Amino acid sequence: MKRITYIGQWFSDWYSIFVNELRLIFSDSGALIIFFLAGLAYPVIYNLIYMNGTVDDMPIAVVDKASCAESREFTHKLDATREVRVAYRCTDMGEAEKLLQERKVNGIVMFPEDFGERLAAMEQAAVSTYADMSSFLYYKNLLMAANHVMLDQMHEIQTGRYASAGFTGQEISQMVHPIRYKENIPYNRAFSYGIFFLSAALMIVIQQTMFYGSSLLAGTMREENRSFAVMPDKLKGRGISRTVLGRGAAYWLIYMAIGAYIAALVPRIFGLPQNGRFGDIFILLVFYVSACVLFSFTFSTLIRRRETVFVLFLFMSPVCLFLTGFSWPTESFPMFWKLFSYIFPSTFAAQAFIDMNTAGADLPMVRDQIMALTIQIVVYYLLSCLAVYIENRMLRRRAYIAQS
Repeated sequence: MKRITYIGQWFSDWYSIFVNELRLIFSDSGALIIFFLAGLAYPVIYNLIYMNGTVDDMPIAVVDKASCAESREFTHKLDATREVRVAYRCTDMGEAEKLLQERKVNGIVMFPEDFGERLAAMEQAAVSTYADMSSFLYYKNLLMAANHVMLDQMHEIQTGRYASAGFTGQEISQMVHPIRYKENIPYNRAFSYGIFFLSAALMIVIQQTMFYGSSLLAGTMREENRSFAVMPDKLKGRGISRTVLGRGAAYWLIYMAIGAYIAALVPRIFGLPQNGRFGDIFILLVFYVSACVLFSFTFSTLIRRRETVFVLFLFMSPVCLFLTGFSWPTESFPMFWKLFSYIFPSTFAAQAFIDMNTAGADLPMVRDQIMALTIQIVVYYLLSCLAVYIENRMLRRRAYIAQS
């Protein structure tokens, strides 16, 4: 009977803490803006910005100082690529730069005067490219088009030189193309930057808005000499777990709804790949949101002022995004940054979500990421409880000294 009473009291205390935390959230306008306005609007804004994930036939200017057969052939092949279109042929860089400033072109390709002479002398020749960096897509298109044409031209030059040296067609083919390969990009055939970027960004929104919102509330309470760590006397030392879990349930409930909106509804609205099963993605969200809640509680203990959150917002969001490995393989990270990335739940959740939503992976295929999130849940739960315990002791000691 005593055990049943204790369990009933535990759930009663948990529920009162849960309701109180929801009341705090919905009474703070700043937290509501971060949770609901930012959490719901950012995924839509990102998708609107990158709705056109590809740019075809981007206008460029060509400055051909060499005026040789090789440079003209290079220019002709550039114009034939999907990525760029040779809109202007200029006599000098000044004319091309003026077109770039007037936004009539988004890139420049320049052949130096010795381009043909160096190729004839079997020396390395250079081609210079200049891109309008107002959009990453302009840089990507110009670089991809130039690289494709350069590789094709290089093979033709090698073929001609081997033929001049007396090699037969089959021998030349074996030397120029020792291994035949066929390009196959199954999950992003059009090289869409939206598909490349947004899957990681959507997961970052969940973690960052939750952390900033909960930290905003924690900072506000400390400025007002209040703290969630002050437990009622009836809870004593045994109330730490229900304090952490009661508060966490409020954020978990809100962000499971926001997470389902971000991971399932937004990709459907904007036509992003949805190759994973919703049930698998929902299970990933359960682990991810749980890890984010406890991560936020752990590090929000360091927030003493409300405005500190906005400084962290500008600094940490790009760092967390690139640590997911969406633009650079994590295997190539320096050891420090690889270990540093393990702090954030978004590192593992973004990798799992990309594999699921883009490549159609199921839960067993992302078990390593799920296991990492599980470890984070355990570690951050213990750290959250420790933080509540330490702060509760400090506040009670401070109150005792003030009364003495």
